[in-house]
Amino acid sequence: MSPLQPTAEPPQKPRRPFGSRLLGLLVVAFVVGLILESSAARLYESEEPAGFGRGLLHGAIMPLAMPNLMAGRDMTIYSPVNTGRTYKLGYTLGVNGCGLLFFGFFFWRVKRLRQEWRGA
Repeated sequence: MSPLQPTAEPPQKPRRPFGSRLLGLLVVAFVVGLILESSAARLYESEEPAGFGRGLLHGAIMPLAMPNLMAGRDMTIYSPVNTGRTYKLGYTLGVNGCGLLFFGFFFWRVKRLRQEWRGA
């Protein structure tokens, strides 16, 4: 092959437009909000103190409550009737686990996009 011949570039994957990504994100946020709203009443109305397991669950769904809170719906994101230290440990692990999943996926995605832009 001579140096003057153009090299064939690999076919590029079609990218979804920004609007469809945003619409998809809003639909997911709306569905998560509906699920949280319907399940929150059952999670928080129990008379027994919330322990480690419920703290873990409450912590994991706490970041998902943001769309409802931004829409003006008041949601309880922390059980006032809890067992103390064990509930707080579960809650903290739930929040951090959810953050790890979200930010881990986000930074993995950014790394992959950077590699695509650099042509690596």
